[in-house]
Amino acid sequence: MSSYTAFAEFYDQLTNDVDYKKRAEYFCKLLARHGHAMGLTLDLACGTGSLTIELAKRGVDVYGIDASPSMLTVAQEKAAQENTPILFLCQRMEELDLFGTIDTVVCTLDSVNHLTEEKDVLQAFQRVALFLDPNGYFVFDVNTPYKHRHVLENNTFLYDTENVYCVWQNALDAETGIVEINLDFFARQEGDLYRRSNECFCERPYDSAEIKILLERAGMELVTIYDDMTFSPASPENERWVVVAKKMREDH
Repeated sequence: MSSYTAFAEFYDQLTNDVDYKKRAEYFCKLLARHGHAMGLTLDLACGTGSLTIELAKRGVDVYGIDASPSMLTVAQEKAAQENTPILFLCQRMEELDLFGTIDTVVCTLDSVNHLTEEKDVLQAFQRVALFLDPNGYFVFDVNTPYKHRHVLENNTFLYDTENVYCVWQNALDAETGIVEINLDFFARQEGDLYRRSNECFCERPYDSAEIKILLERAGMELVTIYDDMTFSPASPENERWVVVAKKMREDH
């Protein structure tokens, strides 16, 4: 599994089109819509902490967990710059181990897709369920099968920012829908010099039926699935879904 060491350095520059303020507001509204007070919240696979910080600014009692020390280093620096004290812990989703129970877990920007084995997704879901309070909510997004097969597929994307030039190359496994993603970073140095680094990882799509089954096996129930950043029912040709799940009652 990639440690996202190279990616961490350039992640924020290459995802500057993500409006984390709007995304934080959306998740707050979504959970209020379902009558759930966020309470103590975990931002699972928080990356460089942009969403964590925005949730904290909105008064959410939140902390972040990610498997990449490099991503967390950036997150800590950003939180300090924002004068927003946040606890960040280094753990893999499948090995989640908390100090106590929590009310809400959010997991965004296709982090679940980075688990390419069903057993790993199930294990991550089981760990989430273990630490959720009764009636706790788990909200996460996924890149859809449509996006994997029709947007990512075998395409190449180029990103040219002030500090880095990135070549993003995808290779689709047509049978499984898994996309292997290779990122080559060319960081601008003095003069005409560039420093090259590379990151490689895979993403796997999960359809709504698979998600429902895995949640139920983990002790959670699927509440609904929305198209990304909306309250519209999930549509097959949307590129990202937001999944709303709830911990099952003990008498379920």
